[in-house]
Amino acid sequence: MDDACDWRLHSDWYSPTRLHNSPVKYDFPGDRFIPNRSLMDLDQAHGVLTNKITKLPSKTTNFKIEQYRRNLKNLTVSAEGRPFQMLVFRGSPKSNRKLSREIQRSTEDLPSYKIPPRQFPKKETLVLDAPNITNDYYLSIMDWGKSNILAVALGTKVFLWNANSREIELLSEVSEINDYPASVSWSKDARTIVVGYNSSRIILYDAESLKPVRSLNGHRGKVGSIAWNGHILTSGSRDRAIINHDVRARNSVVCRVKVHEGEVCGLKWSRTGNILASGGNDNLLYLWDSCKMSSMNNLYRFDNHCAAVKALAWCPYNYNVLASGGGSSDCSIKMWDTQKGACIRSTDTKAQICGLQWNRHHQEILSGHGYGNGSESQNRLCLWSYPSMSRLGESIDLGARILHLSQSPDGLTVVSAGEDETIRFWDVFGPASNANPRLSYLDSLLSLKESPIR
Repeated sequence: MDDACDWRLHSDWYSPTRLHNSPVKYDFPGDRFIPNRSLMDLDQAHGVLTNKITKLPSKTTNFKIEQYRRNLKNLTVSAEGRPFQMLVFRGSPKSNRKLSREIQRSTEDLPSYKIPPRQFPKKETLVLDAPNITNDYYLSIMDWGKSNILAVALGTKVFLWNANSREIELLSEVSEINDYPASVSWSKDARTIVVGYNSSRIILYDAESLKPVRSLNGHRGKVGSIAWNGHILTSGSRDRAIINHDVRARNSVVCRVKVHEGEVCGLKWSRTGNILASGGNDNLLYLWDSCKMSSMNNLYRFDNHCAAVKALAWCPYNYNVLASGGGSSDCSIKMWDTQKGACIRSTDTKAQICGLQWNRHHQEILSGHGYGNGSESQNRLCLWSYPSMSRLGESIDLGARILHLSQSPDGLTVVSAGEDETIRFWDVFGPASNANPRLSYLDSLLSLKESPIR
């Protein structure tokens, strides 16, 4: 056999030809998954594996241990004194290692950048008059829909204010004595507006034609809280009952729950739609499984608050966290782990909590306050960092308590309705942060960027 044939034969034995022709430079040749025989001492490996002890001078345990140690030494050191490997694989590319060193060196040379602390805006961006607004803590008469239209009840009327065109439309008006809108809520698709009345009626309106399309019954008192969960409409009333309505069915009542000992003034479905939180004037907070509400069995019953629980808000980036706010005798914001059924943090704000809104773009929560006996939070909006609950800033004392809070579809603007018959718009949650895209997963619409009109 000639030398050329012998060279080709040995080349085929030791390594595939394609590996030698690779344009990438490696620390040593071979494949990362197929052993490279050109780097192995095959003679030593074969000798160690096939060498048999033909005669044993003694069958004692000490001799076997010593023989095992000699064999292990032969396996770990090659004939040249280097660490012996039975199988040798190709190393990582030199270019990758050099690139990683360059990246590490460049990042070390970058100057440190500190994100400036966020601050509360000095003043509102827009103020609207809200004559005849009902001064009642237990109502929920303002909601900002996905179509960028604000629905608000003023006295016996419900108005729609278009944030894009600034146009105002009248949705409904009641003429019956002692009847007025007590709750307003947009459906998630912004096609339907539901209004709950003091007379226990619930009426669904078409958002385009502005005409009533259906009336729901079942309560015996004022309907002051409403929450949507897909095609399920949940209502809470002064009669202490919670009713789930299927708006598609002729007989709409799916289940009726009556466990609160006072008026139901707070309802909020979780973002996943499987848990309902209900707060009442009995100072109690309940959590309900959507599949087990008909059995009257709640998931948890919390009695940590010392006043009515109206303000409820689910965290947008931790779906198991619920925030609740207590009335004037409690004044605390409590964070709940709904999986463990435990209170994970309680913050004393020293003022009545009328509303809570999470910031979807930064880890913050905004609280709206009422009576506080002259405290620093009375009649103000306060911005808190989560989860530390350190105060980031607050508005000035507005001179009258805040009754309701709602949030724009893009999550940048918060609107507050006050006892002083004003509606104020605050650009408190912007600008959006690009550091955490998960917080801005909702579709964005234009936010209000206006100058004060009065």
